[in-house]
Amino acid sequence: MTVDKELEKLSHSTPPAATPEARVRALTAAMQAFDTAGNNALAPQGNAKGWRQSSIINWIWSPAMNKKFLAGSALATLLVIPAAGYLAIELTGNGSPIVEQKEIAGNLSQGGASKQPIATADQSVKAAPQLPPQAPAENGSLAEQSVAVAQAPQDKEAPALANPDASQTSEFDANAALTNKPEGSVAALGAAKRTAPAAPGIVPQRQLAEPMAAIAPSPAPPAEGRVQMQLDLNRERFANAAANPIKSVATDPVSTFSADVDSASYAFVRRSLTGGAMPDPQSVRVEEMINYFPYDWPGPDNADQPFKATVTVMPTPWNHDTELMHVAIKGYDIAPATTPHANLVFLVDVSGSMDEPDKLPLLKSAFRLLVNRLKADDTVSIVSYAGNAGTVLTPTRVAEKSKILSAIDRLEPGGSTGGAEGIEAAYDLAKQGFVKDGVNRVMLATDGDFNVGPSSDEDLKRIIEERRKDGIFLTVLGFGRGNLNDSLMQTLAQNGNGSAAYIDTLAEAQKTLVEEAGSTLFPIASDVKFQVEFNPERIAEYRLIGYETRALKREDFNNDRVDAGDIGSGHSVTAIYEITPKGSPAVMNDDLRYGAANNAPAENAHTARQGELAFVKTRYKRPGEDKSALITTPVNDSNAVATIDAAPQDVRFSVAVAAFGQKLSRIAAVDSYSYQAIADLAAASRGADTFGYRSDFLSLVRLADGLSQR
Repeated sequence: MTVDKELEKLSHSTPPAATPEARVRALTAAMQAFDTAGNNALAPQGNAKGWRQSSIINWIWSPAMNKKFLAGSALATLLVIPAAGYLAIELTGNGSPIVEQKEIAGNLSQGGASKQPIATADQSVKAAPQLPPQAPAENGSLAEQSVAVAQAPQDKEAPALANPDASQTSEFDANAALTNKPEGSVAALGAAKRTAPAAPGIVPQRQLAEPMAAIAPSPAPPAEGRVQMQLDLNRERFANAAANPIKSVATDPVSTFSADVDSASYAFVRRSLTGGAMPDPQSVRVEEMINYFPYDWPGPDNADQPFKATVTVMPTPWNHDTELMHVAIKGYDIAPATTPHANLVFLVDVSGSMDEPDKLPLLKSAFRLLVNRLKADDTVSIVSYAGNAGTVLTPTRVAEKSKILSAIDRLEPGGSTGGAEGIEAAYDLAKQGFVKDGVNRVMLATDGDFNVGPSSDEDLKRIIEERRKDGIFLTVLGFGRGNLNDSLMQTLAQNGNGSAAYIDTLAEAQKTLVEEAGSTLFPIASDVKFQVEFNPERIAEYRLIGYETRALKREDFNNDRVDAGDIGSGHSVTAIYEITPKGSPAVMNDDLRYGAANNAPAENAHTARQGELAFVKTRYKRPGEDKSALITTPVNDSNAVATIDAAPQDVRFSVAVAAFGQKLSRIAAVDSYSYQAIADLAAASRGADTFGYRSDFLSLVRLADGLSQR
């Protein structure tokens, strides 16, 4: 009875008004739930009740066929057969509601995947500016950071972000309604081509009206074609590289590799795990997983020496007979007020394979976030490609933000993928707007599907290598699943003086293009190489964890003509070696009978170097320079700690990530180290975790633990 009275009292009370803070929390929770639930993936066909889409004729026809008084009777022959002929004509006629043109276009352009409405991250960005700005909480999640940026006051000249040109929208929608063809359909694309749009993927503003009779319905693909399309849905390609072996210091004392600041692998692994599947071991690059996280490594005091190395030696948590040598490199952080002018070219893949919610719509939202991050005197150009390439937007100052956002908003998918031509056009445009002593960069956004023109990795590598001589850097942003060509993305980034990232959510776009814009866009050094020499008197064997696709020959280190990775403002690079001390029972290789190391008299050893474990060398070029400079760091007993718990917090967390990456890669060295042990090590070293990245990592470890036990 008391409960009933309380409920009655509540029913007559006035609910409190929603506060701006409550709205922000609600939107943040919605964005997190959206990404967590995997709603960037295509929704299943049909509706919630399980009905198939049909016309009203089906509602009459199906009951009639099922009535017992018609089944097997002469009346059925007299009534049903003529009706069947009429219905066959009706159902196969133009404009039939039985088969949506969207499904036909989707089958032709995406291998059978149904085209879904653009209503994911794009809409959240458009809705967010209505809310008042709020500073992110100290321990807020990444989604909260995304909301804070999206809520920042928008440029008054940018109505296109929330309200596209009304005349364009109304005219286009009216035409689509008249013809029953969505703007991305094959028929609509054909009409757009006949009206000669400015560039592929752009919806003409005033030229889409065309008589319905002139647009033939798109035929459904034959049955064998549909089967082939389904087989092609999952054709992702990854660079095939065997794990680094254990090497003997007596015969191979020097390890050389290129810097790698990419983060694509971690985001791809995350998407696989949150989607309920263990990632392909070939998709796991351990160094990219380690370098995904921001660390508070000590940095250089000034730009005269752009890097500082910090080395920590500690026991290996998964092998008590070995040690880890942890090398952390921190780049000089350029103050925002001194960042150079940026000349950016957005090279956007608008081919048919991009017609999925987690591809082109997410891409457009990501670039909107970046544009809002740029300074007014930076310039942006846009090139799109699908079959052939075209200029969407010539170099435009960010002060004209509404013009840039409107151009992004008009991008639409359709056609095949002529990536090589698009790359050439983008580099030409970057050269046209080249800023001396500034940042000149092409930002390629694609699912990696290049199927028109030169499409082999070697052909595209050659094009990139030739064009990088103009001083133009490259960023490759991957989107979507099914036909992701990660191998090609890595090839382009590594040979184009650039980096690669994978964008699976709007929160990841916020991290990559906003939170880390300095390190992503503003390089402080190019052709950065590392070389570590181990002392055979102290170390018997070593194994570099990760960097398999970045290995260099020993002689490449001093050869300035050999290309290597580039590092941006404030970027950090972490490398971890598992080392086996001399005399350890974990040594895998026998001593050499005739080796020089065993025959050399002790007095020949340099006394001053006997205490060293290793010697770390970093070689780099300043932007625009051809001759490299060298930084050296000796490693000795003063760098060692007695236990893993005595190591700095960030060092321990990065070791947990390294263990996780190796386990997903199926490296035998960590077979006996459990996911629970990894989670315990990461949890104990999580720290403040301002953006929630480390908490998300712990969730991934738990997911992998559960999935591995199926």
